[in-house]
Amino acid sequence: MNDEFWKRKRLDEMSHDEWESLCDGCALCCLQKIEDEETGEVFYTDIACKLLDVSSCRCGDYAARAKRVSDCMVLAADDVAAFQWLPTTCAYRRLADGGDLPEWHPLLTGDPESVHAAGISAKGKTTAGKDASDWTVLRKLS
Repeated sequence: MNDEFWKRKRLDEMSHDEWESLCDGCALCCLQKIEDEETGEVFYTDIACKLLDVSSCRCGDYAARAKRVSDCMVLAADDVAAFQWLPTTCAYRRLADGGDLPEWHPLLTGDPESVHAAGISAKGKTTAGKDASDWTVLRKLS
């Protein structure tokens, strides 16, 4: 898909395949997040969803993720408010905010590993099987 469809279509006009291809594979949306109730700031933790394959940053059961994980973030073009939980580097959030894809995005580079090479992903930053009392805040979300 090298036709730069994201520049000529709104999120709600994209085909299923176009929509799915916007995901850069960072897996940051698959990390537990916490929100400071006073400031509204959102922070990542290093606790990954139980379905996340931390070595590839891909969901182990993408088709059934919402059934298997009750709080799985399933994005929809008409639910832009949910995008606040996405990192500022996320294509869905950037496009919803009127921006463009970052230069390292796989749709631009042709390389699905470019997100990891750019240091944007959760790859190598998570700890499987951690107890909630052991979490570490990785960084502020926005």
